[in-house]
Amino acid sequence: MASWVSASVFLVVLAARNTVGQDVPRGIGDWKIEYGNLRARVLVVEKTDAVRAHISWRRRDDLPETKGLIVVDATTDKPISNVARVAINREFSDIVFEPTSGPGVYLVYYLPFKQTGPTYFPVVTYAPSKDEANPEWVARLALKTDAWKSLPEARLMQIQARGEWNRPDPMEVIATDAETAQLRDDHPNESCLVFPEDRTHSIRMDRDLPERWIERGPSDSFAADACRNEFLSFQLGLWAPRKPLENITISFRDLVNGGGGRLPAASLRCINQAGTDWLGRKFSKSIVVPKGGIAPLWLGLQVPAKAEPGTYRGSLTINAKGLPAKQFRLEIQVKPQVLADSGDSDPANMSRLRWLDSTIGLDDEVVAPYTPLQVKGSVVECLGRKVRFGTDGFPSSISSGGNEILSRPISLIAETGGIDLDWKSAPTKTIAVAKGAITRQTGTAASSLSMTCVSKMESDGYINFRVAVTAKKAVRMDDIRLEVPVRREMATFLMGMGRKGGMRPSQWAWDWKKGYSNNSVWIGAVDGGLQCKLKGQEESWDLFRLTSIPDAWSNGGHGGCTITEVGKDTVLLRAYSGARQLKAGQTLYFNFGLLVTPVKPLDSAHWSQRYDHEFISPEKAKQNGATIINIHQGNDLNPNINYPFLQADKMAAYVKQAHALGMKVKIYYTVRELSSRLPEIWALRSLGYEVFTDGPGGGDSWLQEHLVSHYSPAWHTPLADGSVDAAIATVGLSRWHNYYLEGLGWLIKNVGIDGLYLDGIGYDREIMKRVRKVMDRARPGCLIDFHCGNSFRPEYGMNSCANEFMEHFPYINSLWFGEGYGYNESPDYWLTEISGIPFGLYGEMLEGNGNPWRGMVYGMTARYYSGADPKPIWTLWDSFGIAQSKMLGYWSAACPVHTDNPDVLATAYVRDGKTLIALASWAKTPVQVKLNVDWKALGLDPSHMSMTAPEVKGFQPAASFIVDDPIPVEPGKGWMILMSRTP
Repeated sequence: MASWVSASVFLVVLAARNTVGQDVPRGIGDWKIEYGNLRARVLVVEKTDAVRAHISWRRRDDLPETKGLIVVDATTDKPISNVARVAINREFSDIVFEPTSGPGVYLVYYLPFKQTGPTYFPVVTYAPSKDEANPEWVARLALKTDAWKSLPEARLMQIQARGEWNRPDPMEVIATDAETAQLRDDHPNESCLVFPEDRTHSIRMDRDLPERWIERGPSDSFAADACRNEFLSFQLGLWAPRKPLENITISFRDLVNGGGGRLPAASLRCINQAGTDWLGRKFSKSIVVPKGGIAPLWLGLQVPAKAEPGTYRGSLTINAKGLPAKQFRLEIQVKPQVLADSGDSDPANMSRLRWLDSTIGLDDEVVAPYTPLQVKGSVVECLGRKVRFGTDGFPSSISSGGNEILSRPISLIAETGGIDLDWKSAPTKTIAVAKGAITRQTGTAASSLSMTCVSKMESDGYINFRVAVTAKKAVRMDDIRLEVPVRREMATFLMGMGRKGGMRPSQWAWDWKKGYSNNSVWIGAVDGGLQCKLKGQEESWDLFRLTSIPDAWSNGGHGGCTITEVGKDTVLLRAYSGARQLKAGQTLYFNFGLLVTPVKPLDSAHWSQRYDHEFISPEKAKQNGATIINIHQGNDLNPNINYPFLQADKMAAYVKQAHALGMKVKIYYTVRELSSRLPEIWALRSLGYEVFTDGPGGGDSWLQEHLVSHYSPAWHTPLADGSVDAAIATVGLSRWHNYYLEGLGWLIKNVGIDGLYLDGIGYDREIMKRVRKVMDRARPGCLIDFHCGNSFRPEYGMNSCANEFMEHFPYINSLWFGEGYGYNESPDYWLTEISGIPFGLYGEMLEGNGNPWRGMVYGMTARYYSGADPKPIWTLWDSFGIAQSKMLGYWSAACPVHTDNPDVLATAYVRDGKTLIALASWAKTPVQVKLNVDWKALGLDPSHMSMTAPEVKGFQPAASFIVDDPIPVEPGKGWMILMSRTP
């Protein structure tokens, strides 16, 4: 393909071809993806060696002259090699090509690309410009001169996109430079031109005017129809033709009708100007438009349900720094129809944008299984746990299940000159009290420092501390550190701060690393423990990497944490900050959180919650023995990741079928990345980086051609129809979480889902509390099961999932830790990292379908997924009646069965008159073990009982055993042995 043009030729072509309002038909077609997403259909009407084609494509991408272009003969479906590029720019192209089949249709593909890399994270590379035309053909036609202008012209029939999804028109078809300049000149005294749009034409570009705006022109009014109780969304596109627009604000006035009826100003909002964050805090935003730039502002009007039908007129005022106020007229025709849901039944209505400011579930009420806090002076009790607060505001005693966890009070120690400062405390004040939380504040002072400790203890056993330390005068500190002394007998295990779960070492050291978000640690036993998380001044949720390291704790690299044995009774967690110089009045925030474990009793409903994780019919799932179906993303019912609203009708029909069979249906729906298919994507992009993260761009071709830049590509899912659901990353905490919560409530009420399957959690515990409240209030009995791959790897921050997400565990029903977990690890790893038992949760296995023998020691099976078949084990559970049994694991002093081999562990499921013993071996070779049984605890007489292993397909053959005889156990395997009373 040849490419050349002199400056003079280019200018002549540009002047001749850039005509305002040129009508170019646009439509869609279907072709192979390698050619790209856009093409022009041109018609050759006569037989000739060469034709010229002028294509007014008006494309928004930069440097089109550097990108590839393919001309295909529609008759043969073969590319043409003899193609010369005369002029290529963003506005148009002039090309010459050889019509190899004579008269007929020829296809000019622009933006061809090649896709490589992993399916879920593809790399799309656009083909570069190439000169492939035969030099003899070029010379014969004298194409390096103006001779090309005399060639026959191929007629532009239509510009097409590969399917409706890839269409750039009308909002991404750019105005030409000449048109833009003319528009600016037509309004010589205007520094801000306004282009209103309804909700059906989302403003997509921030530097190019759409051709549509040239045709329609700016306006000072907007009119629309709306139903009663409808949330009507619309847009104002602000263009700054001459200079930047700064400090833009929008103010509203009442809309009134002829009869005196009003749509109050308070019913209008601009989501770009103000909102409510995920904690319910009101905030405002600064709106700025750079010179030549465009700012899309999304506005909404909540029409009162009782508004009188008729025409309402009013106005809004646009103010910007240094400019006169601009009045903008509104006219709304309110129709008699009342929308019960404000328009939410169709996402395209954009009525759900009001969800961004929702406070649904934002309160301190109690959710099951928790009970209202009991407060008696300085002692606060929650479900199974008790905390006594000292005079300094920190816990002096913490107990779980009657087990004292602390060996002495927790304290914040300030050391200067080798001496610990002596804090003097003022009386503690109670700031707020609710059934589910109590907030207290304590002020303390020392010679050179003052400290304010605000604690909030909640009904789930979480205590958040906001600790502000202020220097009264300039002072040199040796250290400011938090000390958490745990009783050694309650410090059996340790997990976190760079150490995977298991037996606690005698000492451990950790320091801050920006790449790692492992700034929390759990120390405890099965019947009581404590997680401590060190926090910054502002709340954040960093999954794998800290976006910022808290300066108070880290102190420029001098801070860290040690966990050491002190004396005979204490394991001391010491979070230190190191030496520093403080200025008079300087304040440091040593915020941290504590969670007392286990967070709740183990739920016996686990034994009947049996999952099918494959996308199959409810009837088939029922046959498999499942009682719950998880619908993952990326299938016909839930194709769009974290936006499960576009196929809601299909999903509702599926859920209805499952409910008729007595089954529950849960869906994949979280926050971390978001499908680009959501109708609100352009409204969210208009918020800057409030919802979507900034990033380098890339990923799927649609993202690159439409979002263009300033985004982070995330999970991509190929769909059954050959399209791709391409997601982009969202920020850790934002208003989108409010939308997410409203969406969850909508799905429960309108689709009938029974809860969530969370694959990773893209939000903190504050959102998780709201999730649980939304579910329980919409339909009690909803479930959350949580899946995560092993994140104890450098690229994921060296943080075990059980530790990282522990603060969410009070509101989760079950765990499914999977990819990357080692089922050949030691029992203490199984207990702390996989089982969930020390935290009050049951789990299930995934990686390689797990180890069923070891799993049963912890009450775990696999799910119906990836070839696993847990139905035979479920059948044994039912025949035994495991839901009515009491589980006594090997870790419990009350476990009535042990083996004589420390590498073979036993868990007893005890019922009246019978007990199921789960044996599992961690021995490296076959062994013979004998059981040591507390017959009295089992209520069995060894002389009147049978001991059998029922046949369980894929697990064990049928077998009988005699008391006191050795039992053969293969490495990595085990038995389920039923002990039953006989006459």
